[in-house]
Amino acid sequence: MRFLTLISPFCTVAVCLFGLLVNPVAYAARPMTTDDARIVDSKSCQVESWVQFNRDSTEYWALPGCNFTDNLELTLGGARTRQDGKTQTTDVVLQGKTLFKTLEPNGWGWGLVVGNTRHPNTHTDHSPIGNLYAYVPASFSFLDDRVLMHANLGWLREKESVRHRMTWGLGSEIELNERVWLIAETFGENQGKPLYQAGFRFWLVRDRVQIDATYGDRFGNDTKERWFSIGLRLLSPAFLP
Repeated sequence: MRFLTLISPFCTVAVCLFGLLVNPVAYAARPMTTDDARIVDSKSCQVESWVQFNRDSTEYWALPGCNFTDNLELTLGGARTRQDGKTQTTDVVLQGKTLFKTLEPNGWGWGLVVGNTRHPNTHTDHSPIGNLYAYVPASFSFLDDRVLMHANLGWLREKESVRHRMTWGLGSEIELNERVWLIAETFGENQGKPLYQAGFRFWLVRDRVQIDATYGDRFGNDTKERWFSIGLRLLSPAFLP
């Protein structure tokens, strides 16, 4: 898919900017897996792109999303993964997100997310339906948005195993200064040990250009599933009709 070809320059720029940055609004987005109760501004779009370095593979992600109305954010994107000398499309994501209560400073908000993730390298029936999921994101604001807490509770239907699982996530964002945020989270399913991730988010251009860097692993896994990620997020002003 053509949008996936954009990920390489995005991630290259992110790597360069991160290396040059010396002195690095509340919005829980990339790189957190735990979602927040917010959506991109009405009639606006964003592109979240990142590269994730695993022990034996490298993932290149791009997730463009737009809010065509006032309360429905649609995302269509995916990932290409390089492993054993080969690069192939491994994930295609289609997702919708809406809010039932808007998050305000020192308040709370919640919404609903529904999505579909396909893995073209493993699915042989070419069906557009892959792993179906839904979850409720809830967010809580403290100290005038300088501290944010997020909680997710959801459901996942795995296509190949036809299994249903509960998913969950707990995340936090702490403002260190007007450009730098400390982020940390833990997330998982009702089976197996949870994962964790922590890092920093930097605003290069306030409310428009953001980069991030994180480290993650599974609890008690002796770094076998650890990863590093560097990402770039671009947000547009309102321009859609």
